[in-house]
Amino acid sequence: MSKKSVVALAGALILFASSAFAQAAWPNKPIRLVAPYPPGGQTDVVSRYFAEKLSGVLGQQVIVDNKPGANGMVGMEIVKNLPGDGYTFVYVNSSMMCINPYVYKKIPYDGFKDFMPVTQHGLAPLAMVVPPSLGIKSVKEFVAWARERKGKVNFASFGNGSSSHIWGEMLNQAEKLDMTHVPYKGAGPAVQDVIAGHIPMTIQDLAATGGAINGGKLTPLAVTSAQRWPRLPNVPTFEEAGYKINLTGWNGIMAPAGTPKEIVERMSAEIRKLVQTPEGKEKLLDMGLIATGTTPAEMTEIMKTGCAAWGDAVKRAGVEPE
Repeated sequence: MSKKSVVALAGALILFASSAFAQAAWPNKPIRLVAPYPPGGQTDVVSRYFAEKLSGVLGQQVIVDNKPGANGMVGMEIVKNLPGDGYTFVYVNSSMMCINPYVYKKIPYDGFKDFMPVTQHGLAPLAMVVPPSLGIKSVKEFVAWARERKGKVNFASFGNGSSSHIWGEMLNQAEKLDMTHVPYKGAGPAVQDVIAGHIPMTIQDLAATGGAINGGKLTPLAVTSAQRWPRLPNVPTFEEAGYKINLTGWNGIMAPAGTPKEIVERMSAEIRKLVQTPEGKEKLLDMGLIATGTTPAEMTEIMKTGCAAWGDAVKRAGVEPE
């Protein structure tokens, strides 16, 4: 065997041994899960559920670290610049991965190059809600109410360029309501302002709105999913309300580029096991998600094939890149 071959073989053996060691030893210290939105919204509550359950099965504490701002871009940039050592993961959604590239001229990360997919763990339909004080019970009634106040009505979203924003603008454009978009730094603050009557309408995730709906503090008018939400069987879909739009967001977990494949696969497997149990499915429904649970490869394909539809929606909504 030539000297060159020996060196190559030695290098391969070292890489194999290092990978095997990393897989066997991981984790040997706490793991950080970055949630790029503030407390109170879906990203936060699901992250904390995952942290609690994963801490038990992994034998190390999983710590949620909220890093809100710029529709998730602040948190994503932080994670992008951290080492891929298996001790940092980030909670992502379709707004951050599929919509941001279409609504911002420049974003501080590349969703495909700077991160490694771990799993898409759930589909995330939104609900259009208004405060009960308006006395509005349907999308049709809201449209009529907004037309009477054309140019004077605001709607809230959980961030500029978010799925919440795009859905609001699609309704705005379709009905020519001339509503003003008010972006918030997360679903929690937006929902609180609607409950307080400061903003008359928002389209938000069911984790942020579910409790207020059940408590009679918000009136749901429609959901963005293809089928009615199991927890709200009397609330129609937007399609049933007369809008031929079928776009449902999703949530997932990613890791910084360079994270060992064995660690990514292990984390993916643990989350899939968690969300696919009967208890996990019910818990995710409580937090506004329809449980899925994909492999890293499947999540990559979802991003490659599904993001274009959001780009089309951005154009239909008339949202100009900024």
